[in-house]
Amino acid sequence: MQIQLAHLDIQGQSCAIFAANAQDNTDSMRQSLLADLIREARQQGLRVDKAALVYQQYGNEHYYGHKDLTGYLSNNGISRWTHTITI
Repeated sequence: MQIQLAHLDIQGQSCAIFAANAQDNTDSMRQSLLADLIREARQQGLRVDKAALVYQQYGNEHYYGHKDLTGYLSNNGISRWTHTITI
């Protein structure tokens, strides 16, 4: 599966934002998916200090991950996708 990834420097932190959601829409599955995606991004040589998922649910954009990063993304959005990773 191909997943879009925004690897950005936000407030001095290396952040990875993934366009993905867990298949069963539970926080425990989102946490597991996020951990897998972070691991894959690091294996591809990316530094990841903070990470989040971005997904659509009921027509609205939602974020899941590090609390301060999701708050930042809620206010500012994502400027661009920079990579694609395969899991």
